[in-house]
Amino acid sequence: MKTPVYKRVLLKLSGEALQGRSSFGIDTDILRYIAGEVKDVHTLGVEIGVVIGGGNIFRGIEAEANGIDRTSADYMGMLATVINALALQNVLEKLSVPTRVQSAIEMKEIAEPYIKRKAVRHLEKGRVVIFAAGTGNPYFTTDTAASLRGVEIGAEVLLKATKVDGVYDRDPVAHKDAVFYQTIEYTEVLTKNLKVMDSTAISMCRDNDLPIVVFNYEKKGTVKAVICGERIGTFIGVRK
Repeated sequence: MKTPVYKRVLLKLSGEALQGRSSFGIDTDILRYIAGEVKDVHTLGVEIGVVIGGGNIFRGIEAEANGIDRTSADYMGMLATVINALALQNVLEKLSVPTRVQSAIEMKEIAEPYIKRKAVRHLEKGRVVIFAAGTGNPYFTTDTAASLRGVEIGAEVLLKATKVDGVYDRDPVAHKDAVFYQTIEYTEVLTKNLKVMDSTAISMCRDNDLPIVVFNYEKKGTVKAVICGERIGTFIGVRK
């Protein structure tokens, strides 16, 4: 069995990751696949926090463009992340992985309120903690929520799961000659305006020395490989 190089990690998943090839909602096959990837890491004894977006159900920015007030739209998007968090929790527990959902917006009937000390205690007891409802504030993305929670719980790395192999100088889907970065510093991401995460999220990781690994989650076993130290995807941080 491979040995993990990280003890505690924060995994960031987009809501779109859960919709698979559908245009909306949750693809249960994809959900089971992602849960299986998380279980493989949990089996290694790694402490895992997860932040999920809600774009497969509702996108606040698009709603604002269609005339909905930005604050209301963002809160609606946060509620969408709670739906995704509960779906992931359900499938993980069917795989015998203990979990807790903590929500930044209190809804005690279905999730714990987010309390940092309690989250850390759950992680120490071997539970996967799924952080829902973003930061609980409008105008902040779930990428920023992932950076914030990663810093708060003392994660050693933020794992950003995407549908491409890492960070490129431009969209690799639209541009076949896009240049891939194996390593890149936080400031370069900001100055080159690379669209891997929003600037607030990158700045928070930089200011708190939380490295980011961006990788393609669609390749089976990649999450486990990254946690075990394989050079996969793009490392964002201070070059040693």
